[in-house]
Amino acid sequence: MKVVWSVQAKEGLQQTSNYIQKEFGKRSKQKFLDEVLHVASLLERNPYLGQVESLLDEAPVEYRSIVVNHINKLVYYIHESTIEIVVLWDTRREPKTLLDKVE
Repeated sequence: MKVVWSVQAKEGLQQTSNYIQKEFGKRSKQKFLDEVLHVASLLERNPYLGQVESLLDEAPVEYRSIVVNHINKLVYYIHESTIEIVVLWDTRREPKTLLDKVE
């Protein structure tokens, strides 16, 4: 399957990686990006690896999420032969606001 990133997910990845570089340096940023790309490549081979996202069970599609590291997870859904990553979610945020991010 092919992984596609939404505009919002790309922006979130850019913002988070820029923040990590500013606060922790280039090596930390690269480590973070490597983690995200590794998880995305795992999804290409096994799209159902992530869990059904219970916070989004009212949504019109079945959203799934997979942990990237102890702070972030990718939220995505599967559409035909495509995996659409809709948001890079910081798990420290208020969980109820996740629905606002995917709609």
